[in-house]
Amino acid sequence: EVNLVESGGGSVQAGGSLRLSCEASGYRFADYHMGWFRRAPGKERERVATIEDIGETTYATSVEGRFTISRDNDKNTLYLQMNSLTPEDTAIYYCAADPSLYRVKRGGAAYWGPGTQVTVSS
Repeated sequence: EVNLVESGGGSVQAGGSLRLSCEASGYRFADYHMGWFRRAPGKERERVATIEDIGETTYATSVEGRFTISRDNDKNTLYLQMNSLTPEDTAIYYCAADPSLYRVKRGGAAYWGPGTQVTVSS
C-alpha cells in the first residue's frame, strides 16, 4: 500500500523559513515523479514544485528563487525548503507521487499525502 505523509508544517513569521518533508512507503520511490502542491483558503489547489525521477525540477513562478524541492531516494523522502515566506504562502501543503510526470504536473497524481498546514503571519 502506497503511503505519503507530510511533516514540517507550522506557524512562522514573514521572512522566515520552513522545511517540509514527505515520507513515502509502499512503492519504489526512486521510480516515481513527485510534486508539492498547496491549497490556500478559498483558492484552488496550486502546483508549487515538481521533481522528476532523474532530479529535474520545476517551480511555480510565485515560489521560484525562494523554494527548493529535493529528494533523497535512500531515505524515500521528498523535501521542500521554503525561505522568505510571506503570508501569501499560507496554505495546506500536499505531496504527490506518480509514475507519470504528466499526471504529477497536471495535479492528477495517483497518490497524495493528507497535507500539512503552513501559516505565515505578517
